[in-house]
Amino acid sequence: MKLLVVSDSHGSSEILKELAEKYSGMVDAMIHCGDSELDADDEAIVPFITVRGNCDMDARFPECQVKTIHGNKVFVTHGHLFGIKMSLDRLYYRAKEEGADFVFFGHSHLVGAERIEDTIFLNPGSILLPRGRAERTYAIVEKLPQKVEVKIYDEAHAELDDLRTEFSF
Repeated sequence: MKLLVVSDSHGSSEILKELAEKYSGMVDAMIHCGDSELDADDEAIVPFITVRGNCDMDARFPECQVKTIHGNKVFVTHGHLFGIKMSLDRLYYRAKEEGADFVFFGHSHLVGAERIEDTIFLNPGSILLPRGRAERTYAIVEKLPQKVEVKIYDEAHAELDDLRTEFSF
């Protein structure tokens, strides 16, 4: 399983079109964790599994989505409804309820990945307005037979090696 995960593009449709064009056919799914600020039928967001963030006005985006991709349960939300700026506790408990293998979220604009028990939590940062780092970021998550690799890329599609994370099984 190989996924592209992006968040907090805040109206920047050009980068979403660029990502969709670059990764079309190379990943099993493209996921947007909210605050696209686009309409649900905007051509830039249509290729993405998308949730509604606190800055999204289009009610057609769901607050959360659970998708099974190649046998992996993926829970996607923006994060604002789970208080992720304070802790991941509420998000963790919801992930347990959903039986999620992966949890993707945004909202804080801070890039980071961690494993809590058997679930991988990822915030890909912001592709427009990063916090904590200068680079605008997105992630590629790949589940391999013995590990999960999380690679973080900047808007020029260069991997940020210091943010690469691997989780072994």
